[in-house]
Amino acid sequence: MSVLMFFLELAGATMLLLFAVRMVQTGIERAMGPSFKRHLTNPKRGRIQTALAGMVLAVVLQSSTATALLAAGFAEAGMLGIGMGLAIVLGADFGSALVIQILSFRLHWLIPFLLAIGGWMFLKLQSRGPRQVGRILLGIAFILLSLQMIGQASEPIRDSAALPAITAYLASEFISAFLLGAALAFVMHSSVAAILLFVTLVIQGVLPVEAGVSLVLGANLGGAFLPVWLSRGMGPFARRIPLGNLLLRGMAAVAVLFLANLTPLFSVFSRFGAGQELVSVHLAFNLGLLVIGLPFARLMEKPLALLLPVPKSVSEDSFRSLSALDRNVLDQPKQALSGVTLEVLRMGQIVEVMFHPVMELYEKFDRERMLKIRDMDKEVNRIFSDIRLYVAELQRGDLGKADAKRARELTEFSINLETAGDIIAKGLLTLAESKDAKRLKFSKQGWNELLTMHERVACNIKLAFNVLISGDMEAARTLIEEKSEMTKMERKSRKQHLKRLRQGEEASFESSNIHLETLRYLKELNSLFASVAYPILYRSGQLLETRLIETIEPDDLQD
Repeated sequence: MSVLMFFLELAGATMLLLFAVRMVQTGIERAMGPSFKRHLTNPKRGRIQTALAGMVLAVVLQSSTATALLAAGFAEAGMLGIGMGLAIVLGADFGSALVIQILSFRLHWLIPFLLAIGGWMFLKLQSRGPRQVGRILLGIAFILLSLQMIGQASEPIRDSAALPAITAYLASEFISAFLLGAALAFVMHSSVAAILLFVTLVIQGVLPVEAGVSLVLGANLGGAFLPVWLSRGMGPFARRIPLGNLLLRGMAAVAVLFLANLTPLFSVFSRFGAGQELVSVHLAFNLGLLVIGLPFARLMEKPLALLLPVPKSVSEDSFRSLSALDRNVLDQPKQALSGVTLEVLRMGQIVEVMFHPVMELYEKFDRERMLKIRDMDKEVNRIFSDIRLYVAELQRGDLGKADAKRARELTEFSINLETAGDIIAKGLLTLAESKDAKRLKFSKQGWNELLTMHERVACNIKLAFNVLISGDMEAARTLIEEKSEMTKMERKSRKQHLKRLRQGEEASFESSNIHLETLRYLKELNSLFASVAYPILYRSGQLLETRLIETIEPDDLQD
């Protein structure tokens, strides 16, 4: 077998592994929805409970990097402190190690079963939940299949004449192996995938255990550096969490690297067998880091604040002057439309900021905060007027058919954003004020339904921005699927609410109007943001002339 063929098969198996990990993560994210945010950002949790929540989330998402980025995003939104964010990430690192332990077992016999069941669920079932379960099962099958492929590809290389020299070098030069492991984890964008690769190569006898341990410790460093790199566009406050994890994890990885290679301390793991020895070292490292690092999570807040200070916020006047609409490029449609796109995005982001605290105001009303949000709506209206006038001037020039269509689409989406701002400022905030004035309460189940819908809309808003910028057809399809799912959620919550009324639940009766109006507003907001996907899907022939059959279900005809 040629060296070229070996690297080709290894590259193919590795790409399948990365795709499979991402497939499982995507399926779980879509199946769970955004409700896990409440559990992560609950201020009543202690550090241990928060770390456990991070661990569970990493096991579910199969990625500590995804969990770290979620924590950073929550911190940037002001929903999570740095100490609690670090606790989440430390717990997520241990959860990621548990995932590797589970996947390292010999589960090849499961592959046909998972492919058959998962494929049938994903391709044949129409309901969102079962389809995503099918996606998850297919992803797990592909992970196991890719590991099997890596093992088969590496078998012939064991007889290579160059292998002893390479493995001897990696075993003796443990710092080089450590750096190689860090680089591979970063390039693969997954420490889970990298470590599974190392474990498989050690089991096949391609790598010695000593080199494998150094590679695994390096992968821990690379996995910690990855969220630092991916969060570089976030604010300084958000970036403190990935940076704090990198400092803790990096120092621990370097210390353990020298302990493992210069002392017989880790010989205790040798009785587990070559592959399991690597997994055990990785598991013990992350458990030790969790136990030792958790007490230091809060203590790192001040040093991280010094390393990443938050700049003074700009004044309101300077914020208002940051417009992307440049009248000097009206004779250059491409540049002008890029400016309009950025201004629409800025408009949408202000609406997003307005939307996030709505449920907090329902729970604990704050008049001053409400007035600030309503002032933001005035800014949304101002930007909308500027966009409308700018596009009108642009359309007086010589626009091609495609540019004219893009200008019209952006204008229509800006109209929807302006309407969304009005719904929040004049609809949802008015309901929150009325609820507080009348001292009304929702039933526990009803409140959870509203929270879940609010969180789902918040996630779909971010997805809408991605669609606006990228024009990605798959993301657009997902956004429309989310719109259908929101319709089902609103219908189900309305039915459950009416059922509680029939059962005579006092809380539901008193807050009935506010509950039903809130459901309607949330559904309408979601539809307004989802509208950004329609032009993309129309152009690609992905939409039917009518969706009447899809939107009326049999149980609705029986009501």
